[in-house]
Amino acid sequence: MPPDSRPTVAQPDDDPYLWLEEIEGAKALAWVKRQNAETLEALDGADLARDQAALKTIFDRPDNIPFVRRRGDRLYNYWRDAEHSRGLWRRTTMASYRTESPQWETVLDLDALAAEEGEDWVWQNAISLPGTHDRAILCLSHGGGDAVVLREFDLDAKTFVADGFYLPEAKGWPCWLDRDHLLLESSYGAGMATDSGYARTVRLWRRGTAVEAADVIFEVPQESMSAFAWVDRSTDERRVVFGERLSFFEMSSWLGDQTGPNQKIDLPNDAWRDLYRDWLLVKPRQDWQLAGQCHPADTLLAISLSDFLAGQRDFTALFEPEAKRSLSGFFWAGDRLVLSILDDLRPVFELLTPGEGGWSRGKLPGLPEIGVASAWCIDSEEEESNGDLLVTCETPIAPRSLLLAEPGKAPIVLKRAPAAFDADGLTVSRHEARSPDGVAIPYVQIGPRESDGAAPVHLTAYGGFRIANLPYYRSAIGKLWLERGGTSVVANIRGGGEYGSAWHEAGRREGKITTHDDFAAVAADLVRRGVTLPTRIAAEGGSNGGILITNMLTRYPERFGALFCTIPLIDMRRYSKLLAGHSWIAEYGDPDEPEDWAYLQRYSAYHTAEPGRPYPPLLIATNRKDDRVHPGHGRKMAAKLQAMGYHPRYFEMASGGHGYGKDNSETARFMALGYLFLRRAIGWDDGQAVS
Repeated sequence: MPPDSRPTVAQPDDDPYLWLEEIEGAKALAWVKRQNAETLEALDGADLARDQAALKTIFDRPDNIPFVRRRGDRLYNYWRDAEHSRGLWRRTTMASYRTESPQWETVLDLDALAAEEGEDWVWQNAISLPGTHDRAILCLSHGGGDAVVLREFDLDAKTFVADGFYLPEAKGWPCWLDRDHLLLESSYGAGMATDSGYARTVRLWRRGTAVEAADVIFEVPQESMSAFAWVDRSTDERRVVFGERLSFFEMSSWLGDQTGPNQKIDLPNDAWRDLYRDWLLVKPRQDWQLAGQCHPADTLLAISLSDFLAGQRDFTALFEPEAKRSLSGFFWAGDRLVLSILDDLRPVFELLTPGEGGWSRGKLPGLPEIGVASAWCIDSEEEESNGDLLVTCETPIAPRSLLLAEPGKAPIVLKRAPAAFDADGLTVSRHEARSPDGVAIPYVQIGPRESDGAAPVHLTAYGGFRIANLPYYRSAIGKLWLERGGTSVVANIRGGGEYGSAWHEAGRREGKITTHDDFAAVAADLVRRGVTLPTRIAAEGGSNGGILITNMLTRYPERFGALFCTIPLIDMRRYSKLLAGHSWIAEYGDPDEPEDWAYLQRYSAYHTAEPGRPYPPLLIATNRKDDRVHPGHGRKMAAKLQAMGYHPRYFEMASGGHGYGKDNSETARFMALGYLFLRRAIGWDDGQAVS
């Protein structure tokens, strides 16, 4: 039988594998069962069991850092370990948390709840009532998807509230207006979902009434991405902010109250905005011409909200971008505005305080030169903050430290994560590759100081949605790759947020193919520098990175020895019709528009894959409960490649959402399977090589 290469670029809609989009279809599940069995037959055994056990031990360690948020006078933490695979929601005091062994009080045991109710509960979030924090809306999913069940919980009694707020599974979140009213943004109910599957309305839901009877106080068109609302309690007079997310990168917003919006905030749709007390902060994505002045893209601007609403436009610039200096984010903590900055990929935090004479400035000291730092307000509610910050610092070979930064005091270390792998002899260095269009692409290399020219390299990147791919301490790669003498490389390709909006724009829509060129250029540079050989490069990418990895398969197969493609987006012809795909049109384009399909077809690997090419070994691994990126992407790609005579491996988890599993054991198995496959495929394992 000749190889079947459908669908093709010439006939993109002649798709013989649409049946694999039926997530729970009997035929599709039978196919998945066969694929899983074949993959496990090739990879299961002592090596996989050993690696899975090693990772699970790391993930379950009792001395891992318990991250907390303050709700009222107590710190809350969600914790998983070997005895609590689904997790404990627990709390302690700050005084106890500062000690080496805090005393924890269990609020909810999710393992016990799942067993009692016979449900596959996975924890997603808890939204407590501001002020008293004696009630919370718990967000629980079946199997780990984005859609959640909402259930009201009494934090004092540590039980669910009888006849309390309850909503069946749907995508969306609640916001407390007061003790007896919720602002509900949810896709639950007829006509309540946008084309993207998110909330189309905001409803005022009164205690004791059916959600179907809740008043719709705000709604957006079907084609918009979503509607949202939140309550701003930073002023004496409570106000409600309503928003329409027009697309992934555009929004409109209004001020109002519990009856609905009443005043639009007149800003460019592409501008990020924040309200706090009487301050309005604005960060435009594109240059903003205003009152005869040009505010460059990514500038952070501040103005009195009351002055702005009165018609004034005399903004103060709090941050001005440079070619390699970008603003990653900002938030308020008490009286201080915290700016999160990447200065040529180095983390910097500036602390700004408004006063009569302008804004005073300070910085957080002690951050890594090559590594990652994150900061956030310890309080769950911004308006309750006294200015305390939690800060994490890490490098690719130094595990995370958690610091407390109180106003007027030097940061102190609260917790240190244990080492997950032996980093002795490893070095961290930064390099640049040259993409085909001449742009320099930075990457970080972690590994032995010397190379024999054939180092086993694990290479990863993301390149989308303005998300910066930074050199974190990756315990799984450290344990299963670096500790064994391998080399790890983290590439900063275009499409991410490493250098601001311009870096993202260069890798968006028709520029997406450029991000793939960047990644291939990094692989080539590793060979040029004498680090390794093409057959020894194992590349991994997930979600948006699924497009990346499958394009390495079809466009640059000669540069890689093996590919690991996880929870992937692949089929660019139908992606906008599958689950949340419609919401990503702003990132990729609309395949139903001929001018967009003209470039999308170039990097839709599902269509460009063709028989007779020397494709490297590939493992596609995804998740049946992923309600964000449809598992049909991975299923169909594997099926097409197999019909062409190629033999990719395919593995599908039964639960875990848009991730690698619903608990530490599943996550450990997913990752151990992938890295074992990669090591064997590049000939770097004592087991049998795979093809």
